[in-house]
Amino acid sequence: MQLRVTEQAVKRFQSEWGFVNGDHIRIFVRYSGFSSSGPYSFGIIKEAPRYPAVTESVEGITFFMEENDVWFLEDQELTIDEKHEEIAFIRA
Repeated sequence: MQLRVTEQAVKRFQSEWGFVNGDHIRIFVRYSGFSSSGPYSFGIIKEAPRYPAVTESVEGITFFMEENDVWFLEDQELTIDEKHEEIAFIRA
């Protein structure tokens, strides 16, 4: 499992969400109901890691997923990108 965050996504997080150098951003799996993309989606929250399974630091901001959330990705890669002025989570 790999986590990748693009420069464009980081710029969006900085400009619209106010994230700064030194912040820790947790990516987590949440139940979002039934939709065409399935019942689960990703959420983000600013908090310190407790049991990080995977991390990626870009421009001083550390993105991570905790051990109890990586089941959703198994052996896939998650890329966090910016598309059409919104944050996009891309599984591959």
